Amino acid sequence: MPIHIVRLGSPRLPDEGLRIGTVRRPPRGVPKAEFASRDFYDVWQPLLSPSAELVAQAKTAEDEKAWEAFRRKFKAEMNHPAPSQLLDLLAALSHQTSLAVGCYCEEEAHCHRSVLRELLKARGAKIV
Repeated sequence: MPIHIVRLGSPRLPDEGLRIGTVRRPPRGVPKAEFASRDFYDVWQPLLSPSAELVAQAKTAEDEKAWEAFRRKFKAEMNHPAPSQLLDLLAALSHQTSLAVGCYCEEEAHCHRSVLRELLKARGAKIV
């Protein structure tokens, strides 16, 4: 009953469970009633997405130094009380039920979900 780290909009895995969108904005051109049926997300949690400024920084990170600067700042944002408490909750839930956490980015290695994976692991979450 672990947490799956997924790309939103990708086909769901059979045992994935509730899909949580950790994005700043809902998918464009998709009616709200179709978010789940189109494999985006069941629940939207923008608290676990980077701030608008950090999203812009991540999109322009062309080398590892720039990407590392983004990671450092995003981790600092996730240390604020509300996102930190939500990460703790997801980590605890991963021992009881299956969940999926995702973003739209094609490559996880250069997406904030790679940082979420790291932060959840540090909290003892079970992750696929």
